[in-house]
This record gives sequence, structure tokens and C-alpha cells, in this order.
Amino acid sequence: MKAALILKHGDRSNVVVKEHPKPNIQSNEVLINVKAVGLNHLDIFVRRGMPGHKLELPHISGGDAAGVVAEIGSDVTNIAVGDRILIDPLINGKALGEDMTGGLAEYVAVPAENCIPIHKETSFEVAASLPIAYGTAWRMLMTRGQLKQDETILILGASGGVGTAAVQIAKLAGANVIAAAGSDEKLEKLKDLGADYLINYNKVDFSRETWMITGKKGADVIVDYTGKETWPKSILACKKGGRILTCGATTGFEAVTDLRYVWAREMTILGSNGWEREDLETLLKLVEEKKIKPIIDRVLPLEEIQEAHRLIEEREIFGKIIMIP
Repeated sequence: MKAALILKHGDRSNVVVKEHPKPNIQSNEVLINVKAVGLNHLDIFVRRGMPGHKLELPHISGGDAAGVVAEIGSDVTNIAVGDRILIDPLINGKALGEDMTGGLAEYVAVPAENCIPIHKETSFEVAASLPIAYGTAWRMLMTRGQLKQDETILILGASGGVGTAAVQIAKLAGANVIAAAGSDEKLEKLKDLGADYLINYNKVDFSRETWMITGKKGADVIVDYTGKETWPKSILACKKGGRILTCGATTGFEAVTDLRYVWAREMTILGSNGWEREDLETLLKLVEEKKIKPIIDRVLPLEEIQEAHRLIEEREIFGKIIMIP
């Protein structure tokens, strides 16, 4: 089968499309003919290599995969060949594409219990946009952050996969959204998504702007998964009694926290990691009801995997990149 293989850790020249053995399935597994895979910053981290995380190479990344059931194991009774499914990437405490072989290939084998039916009107591309970005955003804002109607939320990196998801989810919750991104073009698109206030953090101090927008009170909730570069100013932008939410650190995890503001403003810092199966089911239902529309920047063939990595690394996307094996 055709697959995007990480041959060794390093720059994007180390991920190439080659022939690779088609996986065999266990009795409790199904073989999925992959139709669409959503890329995430996680794919970049896996390619570069993560400290303390050893992988057998070559490795296939790709956690967000949707497709058609091609084979079923002997013990599988609730799924049939031909079913359209989305894979829940959290498999027995491990992550598809990170800890184990992922979906950036023509076929992938997964436990039957990790298959979620896709409505016939939901495309594979849309479904593959959901798990890691939208699942993470939903849990971070709604489960961990307890975002409430009429609260003001600042979303940093609002133009990426998690960011565009967070903007839509926040608006669905009835919040006032301050969206921060690195270009005016991206901000115009975020305005179309429903963002109430826009900040170009390459032109102005996002912390000072947030302070002014909120009448010198600060934001009720701040989403910061950028980490090292933005964290100090996120602390400054948070109101007394506010919450800062984080699910990652794309610019580095060694972020400086001025504890004086944490105690003086009685703020809460909340971490959020991943999603639950019910979160993905909820998101699929919201998509079917047209209450959420995953934002797809572009759809590329698997052969353009290096270009896809470049687009993510150089922040040239708005929403998700979808790969077609």
C-alpha cells in the first residue's frame, strides 16, 4: 500500500511517500480503507522527534482518519464491511499516529471499538477534521474551561485547526470572542466565523489590546497553546478571577509565569489533554445539525505531504489541511 513514511527524525525531507506492507488485523480489529486524514501540529512533532518518546522507524503518523471498513476481525459484530467511519485516535491509552502506526496510508488497522459511524451527508474530509483539533478545543473550552454565555474569551493562534474550532465553539456557547492571529487576511476570515474583536499580534501587543477591549478588566478566559512566546502576556491579559486554558505549547513549554499576577488576580490555570469519545460523537452531531462547520484550508494528495508539513510549520494555513491517500 501507499504510505507517508517518516524515515528518520528531522526536517520535512525525512517524510516520504513509499510502498509499505498492508496491515494485518487482529480478531477485534477492522481494516479501514482511509479516505481522508487531517494533519495536525502533532504530525510535525512526531516527525521532528519528541524527547523521551522512542518510535520504531519508519513510522506512519496521522491521528485524524476517516474511511470505509474494508475487513473485519472474527470477533467483530457491530461493524460491517462498507461502513463509513471516523476513528477515535485514543486507543487503549495510546495515540494513533503518535504512539502507534497512524492513518497517513491507504489502509490502517484499529480496534472496532474505536470506530464511530459517520452520517451519509458528512464528508470524509469534514469528519477527518474533527478528532484532535475540534475534540481538543471542545474539551478545553466546555469541559475544562466551563465557558459561559456572555463571557469574553481571547483565543491566541485563532487561525489554526484548534483555533478555528475554538472560535466556533465559543460562539456556539454565546461568548464574546477576541480572535488573535498573525495577518489581517486571516483576521477577516475569523470575523466571518463570528469573532467579535480582532487582534493582529504581529502589529500590536495582544495583551494591551485585550486590556483595552475589555475596559481594562482583562478577558474572562484565555486560550494559549502557543506557550513560551505568548504565555507572559497571556498572564497580563487575564482578568481577576479569570481562567487561562492550555492544551499545548507550539513555541516551547518552558514558559515564564509571573506568579504575582496569579495570586493577586486569583486566576486559574487549567490544562486540557485530548478528548473523550462522547466529545467526538457530540461534534459529529453538531456538524450534522450544521451548528459547526470544520474549516478546511485545502485538500492535498498524499504525495504532497512535505508541502503540507511546510504549510503548517510556516503558519500559512487557515483551519485544517486534509490529506487524501
